[in-house]
Amino acid sequence: MNSKRILIGALAGGVAWSVWSTIVNMEILKSVYMAEGSAGHILTQPRYGLPAFLITWFVTIFLLSGVAALLYAAARASWGAGPKTAFKIGALLGFAAGFPINLSIATWDPMVRTVPLWWMLDMWVGAIIATLVAGWFYKDK
Repeated sequence: MNSKRILIGALAGGVAWSVWSTIVNMEILKSVYMAEGSAGHILTQPRYGLPAFLITWFVTIFLLSGVAALLYAAARASWGAGPKTAFKIGALLGFAAGFPINLSIATWDPMVRTVPLWWMLDMWVGAIIATLVAGWFYKDK
């Protein structure tokens, strides 16, 4: 595997996923967060402090993008190179990262189900985007 290209793909995928995550959380869910905070369903101030949380969140996104890039590079040998394989890897990773916890949140948390739905889509769609971008940059040695 080409480690340099995996890293480049991970960084580019991380940027793409970060943009998607920002759209989900700062545009789509902004008014829902305000309403749910006012209703007492979610905290109005983050436990870990806003700068610390945001840094940790985006580092996590970049690390997951690295996993996506690595899995794509490894899967090329058996599933073939290209966007179809990248999509499959991204869909599998996104499902694992986003579905189980958000199913639990939608089931047990009093907030509207719109929030965990979009959190799941943040992970699922973000992983697909990141893997497609990483795959675009990947070249064998």
